[in-house]
Amino acid sequence: MSLGFMGRGQNELKVLYWLVTATLAAILLYPLGCVLFQSVLTANGDTGFDNYVTLISQPRFWRAMGNSFTVSGISAAIAAILAFFCAYGLHFTRINATLKKIIQIVVLLPLFLPSITYGFAVIYSFGRLGLISQIFGQPPFSIYGFWGLLIADVIYTLPPAFLILYNAFFYVDRNFVTVSKLMGDSPWRTFYVTALRPVVGALLSAFILSFFLSLTDFGIPVSIAGQYEVIATELYTTMMGAVPNFGEGAVIAMAMLVPSVASVILLRWVDRFNFRYNKISKGEVADNRIRDFAFLGYFLAISLALLSVFIVMFVVPFVKQWPYQPFFTLDVIGRILSDDSIWQVYGHSIAVALASAAIGTVFCYAAALVKARSELSGWCKTTMDSFAMITNTVPGMVLGIGFLFAMSGTALANTFTILILANLVHFFTTPYMMATSALSKMNAGWETTGALMGDSWIKTISRVIVPNSLPTLLQMFQYFFVSAMVTISAVVFLTGARTMLLTTKIKELQYFEKFEEIFVLSLLIFITNVAAKLIFDALASYAQNNSARGIAATINKLLKSVMPAKHSGQTV
Repeated sequence: MSLGFMGRGQNELKVLYWLVTATLAAILLYPLGCVLFQSVLTANGDTGFDNYVTLISQPRFWRAMGNSFTVSGISAAIAAILAFFCAYGLHFTRINATLKKIIQIVVLLPLFLPSITYGFAVIYSFGRLGLISQIFGQPPFSIYGFWGLLIADVIYTLPPAFLILYNAFFYVDRNFVTVSKLMGDSPWRTFYVTALRPVVGALLSAFILSFFLSLTDFGIPVSIAGQYEVIATELYTTMMGAVPNFGEGAVIAMAMLVPSVASVILLRWVDRFNFRYNKISKGEVADNRIRDFAFLGYFLAISLALLSVFIVMFVVPFVKQWPYQPFFTLDVIGRILSDDSIWQVYGHSIAVALASAAIGTVFCYAAALVKARSELSGWCKTTMDSFAMITNTVPGMVLGIGFLFAMSGTALANTFTILILANLVHFFTTPYMMATSALSKMNAGWETTGALMGDSWIKTISRVIVPNSLPTLLQMFQYFFVSAMVTISAVVFLTGARTMLLTTKIKELQYFEKFEEIFVLSLLIFITNVAAKLIFDALASYAQNNSARGIAATINKLLKSVMPAKHSGQTV
């Protein structure tokens, strides 16, 4: 009997499976297939490897690839090390809790801005007439090229690296610090055994992720790379230059997939280094004022470094003319915001972000139901995980190229729909993993209990499963929204005059050197994302606080519905 109840809803889950699979095949596998086909399509219409041979024989391709690997590797190493000590200091010191929260906010600040803004902020901070240069003097290097990319890439990759390591330290048993000291270990030995060794897997993951993000990002190189050739700008120039070469562009896109796939393989490999305790105890952190003051100084330096770069974004729009007339005025920002076209583009971005978040959240939740709440064949669940792995592997620029090839000449070309679909597949992995984790932790018998009540599977999902996963759904929505507001790598190939977004508008303004407008648009993105985070964090916290009461009320309701049937002698 219970098996019959457990089997209910499988038809609906089969529909979800085929819907998700068909959609991802159409908007992920087909565009990637178009890139592959275009890469082997020769000038005379035949197929072959002429494009590969031509590109590989060009020194500029290898120079761009070498430059990308160099700056990405160095910036990833710096970001991973900085993030490690940020996460360690927040977990292993007795700094005031409120101050720790402020430090987290500052470190995560770059997440709310598009990467293209980082480059302009670095220019206005460390350039010849930059804010920092005006105060402390000119830096001993040119801000355009390698050094500018390095600074901006470290800023860009620090927040995700920090999130990985900060989460990893939650699963480190602090009682081992006391054990190590009792055994007479030196401070460095204690640090290695109790802090570094347990999170070495996460540290390597942070490095690999930072390297991948830096290598495939387009926003930073296009704003500050100058004559320093990297693979992202090489792809954009080849595809969108005065004389586009789609064949070579497709080959460059395929070349970008190689380190991306390698990154995913390496991430799986480093999992073996993760340290697992049989039991985790959260012991009190030992009192050590020297340590706490040292980390306070470290956090102050990190915070000042980040704020010094982004402070120009809050200064330039509010002065008459930077740096020649640095007098406070609202005329500049008033003039820019009085332009109706700015608000039109802002409306486009909000609409696309909201639609991407709503559709993406439902879509990822459906895929997670197949994975975590179904009795479908193992290969069905493996399909969902495989799609998640592929979407996590494909760089945004490659995805944008794929959509450009696949949708060109169709009704979807130059529409908001194509932007929403690109965001859906680009940001699929993280929300899917969030939903899968939440659904797998829920009581496996809720669907059976709902069946005992006579509820359909859909009714049980809507009445029980969805309400109890509401905090996760809100976090998924927030992730999609913020990501859609700041993305540029994929959509830069897909937007037109009628579908311009804030990030692509910033790219357009760069050509006219309208940096005041660029910073105002960046402020709009920043304020919108911060507001969205505050709202959805508050809603998620409220839902989380009420989830326990909701679960208890649901169970009581289910029991009350079932018990009368039993007492009346009915067969259930």
